[in-house]
Amino acid sequence: MNNQMDRFQRSSNDIGEQLGLISNEIKILFIVPILKISLFLCLVMSVMLFIERVYMGIVIVLVKVFGRKPEKRYKWESIKDDLEIGNSAYPMVLIQIPMFNEKEVYKLSIGAACGLSWPSDRIIIQVLDDSTDSTIKELVELECERWANKGINIKYEIRDNRTGYKAGALKLGMKRSYVKQCEYVAIFDADFQPEPDFLRRTIPFFVHNPEIALVQARWIFVNSNECFMTRMQEMSLDYHFKVEQEVGSSTYAFFGFNGTAGVWRIAAINEVGGWKDRTTVEDMDLAVRASLRGWKFVYLGSLKVKSELPSTFKAFRNQQHRWSCGPANLFRKMAMEIIRNKKVTLWKKIYVIYSFFLVRKVVAHIATFFFYGIVIPTTVLVPEVDIPKWAAVYLPCIITLLNAVGTPRSLHLLFFWVLFENVMSLHRAKATLIGLLEAGRVNEWIVTEKLGDGLKSKLDIKTLKNPISRIRERLHLVELMVGAFLFYCACYDLTHGKNQFFIYLYLQAVAYFIMGFGYVGTFVPNT
Repeated sequence: MNNQMDRFQRSSNDIGEQLGLISNEIKILFIVPILKISLFLCLVMSVMLFIERVYMGIVIVLVKVFGRKPEKRYKWESIKDDLEIGNSAYPMVLIQIPMFNEKEVYKLSIGAACGLSWPSDRIIIQVLDDSTDSTIKELVELECERWANKGINIKYEIRDNRTGYKAGALKLGMKRSYVKQCEYVAIFDADFQPEPDFLRRTIPFFVHNPEIALVQARWIFVNSNECFMTRMQEMSLDYHFKVEQEVGSSTYAFFGFNGTAGVWRIAAINEVGGWKDRTTVEDMDLAVRASLRGWKFVYLGSLKVKSELPSTFKAFRNQQHRWSCGPANLFRKMAMEIIRNKKVTLWKKIYVIYSFFLVRKVVAHIATFFFYGIVIPTTVLVPEVDIPKWAAVYLPCIITLLNAVGTPRSLHLLFFWVLFENVMSLHRAKATLIGLLEAGRVNEWIVTEKLGDGLKSKLDIKTLKNPISRIRERLHLVELMVGAFLFYCACYDLTHGKNQFFIYLYLQAVAYFIMGFGYVGTFVPNT
């Protein structure tokens, strides 16, 4: 009996040794080379990001030092009243307000547009309502009628379908006969509230500079202090507006139209073929096509337009999918068209392809997730692959500090912003790959939910919901799975590792768990 047990134990040990040898061979032959290649690619992308951030930092400093304000780079004179020609001194302007079931905020944009200080006979306000809720459509129509009774030239436009989503609505709106008398069109999403002097500050750029096609204003946020998640979004978007848009405007007179809070020259829109719905970033599509025709853009950072940040995690994830997938898909569709273009300079083409699209819209998302979410944790389990300290510590710290310049008031939240952005990079990387490959949800358009003044009433519903249902709505399995992987790698590094990555891995795992269990943003149960 004892002999049989000994033979069985020796046999088990032999099998264990053989399996160990096989797994070690697999690791040496396959896993280590693949991981080394992945690390090399991530290092290359990290250097690309680092150079891009430093370059933009240098440019923005020079812009501030030399005071290169738009009013100095282009001719600008305010439009003055003329007693002889009356209001004809003011160009005819169309205001487009696209909306879709915007019950909580529709009054904000309509009221702000109707309050613009522009002669009432030189402005047409066009409300493009794609709402599918008949009650909301009635409310929006009544609001339009209320302003019309006050003497405002406001048009309420609806259509039978949502073909092309926002691009389709804008395109159909431009076909109305009364639009022919307009020279410029300003676009405001339903939660945007321009100040009364918005047109008086933007239109003179077009009047005195015929080469300008677009004037883009900066977004500011009425609910940035609502919760932790809105503070994180504010940091990212402030960098985008204060640095990325400013650099593009100051150097190459090109940047991506933000889809709202901007004014277009209608002749430029018509010249480049109008709105297209081939991607979910119709605004960026129009901007790139106009730029390739030689039109110039102006970013007016001193002109601020109030808007609302998505404050629920679900709404924010949907928005980030569209904002990441759309640009990648547009890059796929337009890369060769940009390369073959002969109307713009070589440097501008390089800027658009490399800096604007490749680094910011593709590399930034993919590198962040794969380096910090996969490669670094995996090297803990595969010690044969070593990450240089400059790549793991120095570059990320410098890039993070450069990102912080946009929102100095949130400097103390910088570490949490890094963890938050790393979690969101999971969805951005996935969406970017979907856009590049034109797969799955490439053309999915989910309107970002706005809560407006209805937040409190929506939160009251919470008490009526089944607790089980609330938990199910909160759970995000992908985040929880990645969090579990990072937590395992952290434990392994703590007990067997040598590089002390476990400090970062534990913290990042906690961030994934917090967002995976839905404890970020404002939670509003489905109704």
